[in-house]
Amino acid sequence: MIRSHKTRTIRVAAAAALAAGALALAGCASGPTVDSGDGGAAPAEPRVLKVAATTTPMPDVVLAAAEAIEAPYTIELVEVADYVQPNTMLAAGELDANFVQHPPFMEEFNAGNNASLVAVEPVYLTVVGTYSSKHDSMADIPENGHIVVPQDLSNQARALQMYADAGLIKLDPKVDKWDVTVADVTENPKKLKFTEVDLMQLNAAYPEADGVFLHGTFARQLGLVPGDDAIAVEQDPQFAVSLVSRADNQDSPEVKALAKAFHSDEVRAVLEKYEVPAAF
Repeated sequence: MIRSHKTRTIRVAAAAALAAGALALAGCASGPTVDSGDGGAAPAEPRVLKVAATTTPMPDVVLAAAEAIEAPYTIELVEVADYVQPNTMLAAGELDANFVQHPPFMEEFNAGNNASLVAVEPVYLTVVGTYSSKHDSMADIPENGHIVVPQDLSNQARALQMYADAGLIKLDPKVDKWDVTVADVTENPKKLKFTEVDLMQLNAAYPEADGVFLHGTFARQLGLVPGDDAIAVEQDPQFAVSLVSRADNQDSPEVKALAKAFHSDEVRAVLEKYEVPAAF
């Protein structure tokens, strides 16, 4: 895979006060506390924690957590352009954590990649919806309407449930509601035509589709107000955007420090700025 990402490092005041030479020693492996020789322990070496994020407000949340995290830790924001790369990097040990997804999306990645990513803490709730540039309600969607849904299974199920709840389709009752796919549509009286696309391509479909599934983040990019401009809305707590680590580091002091920082007042202030409901 060709990787394209950029990084920004934010250091809190306590960490910035440490020697620059010590900062150069910070890496992905934590250093031990060193005995100072006078009966006390020397200060722990500074430790840079790499956290990936993608679309707004995720990078801003990471930067807010960087302001809140306690010494000797600092946070390096690794900005990525999609939702798969940060999971691949995390699974490979190139990151300490990422902040790009809800747990069902993470579990789908684990199942398909033999990975052991773990949701550490929920941070904010996502408001997803069906949006249309052509219609004012789900009932207005015409026969043979063109419907665009995400290709990843967890978000596709969320999209399909909105059409089922509106009575436009019926889904196989033998399949869990959050596991359904387009193949599980059992009744489609309006003969709606479903197209599956990558999450990052959903905005491009908005002008021409009769209905398109959008996260609030993507709706804002189109000048839409999340929820208010949607013709159907869903907000389920199990889809909270979460701090994610690996099974082998989830209980480490580093990830515990991250979890505390991501539940800080600084992060809450950013979520309030974006009018995103906190999950803590």
